[in-house]
Amino acid sequence: MKNFIQDGDTLTVTAPYALLSGGGCLVGSLFGVAVSDALISTEVEIKTEGVFDLPKVGSQAWTVGARVYWDDTNKHLTTTASTHKLVGVAVAAVGSGAGETIGRVRLSAAFTL
Repeated sequence: MKNFIQDGDTLTVTAPYALLSGGGCLVGSLFGVAVSDALISTEVEIKTEGVFDLPKVGSQAWTVGARVYWDDTNKHLTTTASTHKLVGVAVAAVGSGAGETIGRVRLSAAFTL
C-alpha cells in the first residue's frame, strides 16, 4: 500500500516539558511514554501503546478496568476525570496507601478525550 507511513505505536513529538525515559508525555490530545530523556522543545519518541507502570495519586485505589486520566499539571495518573485526559485503563488493582504511587495502565493508543 503506497500511503502507509508507520504502525503508529511509537511517534516522534516535540517535548512540551523536560522528560525522563519512562515519563508520561501529553502533547495536545496525544499521550505517550517517553522512550528516552528529552529537554523541553526537543524531539522525543513516545510509545502510544502498551502496558506501563506510571506514577499515580497515592490516595486513590484502582480496580482492574478503571479508566485512568493524565493530570498534566502534576504529571501523574488519576481516576478523576475533571479536566484531565483519558489515557487508558488500569490493568492491575492497587491500593490507596500513601506509598502506593505506581499504577499499571494499558494505554488507549487513541487520541485522549
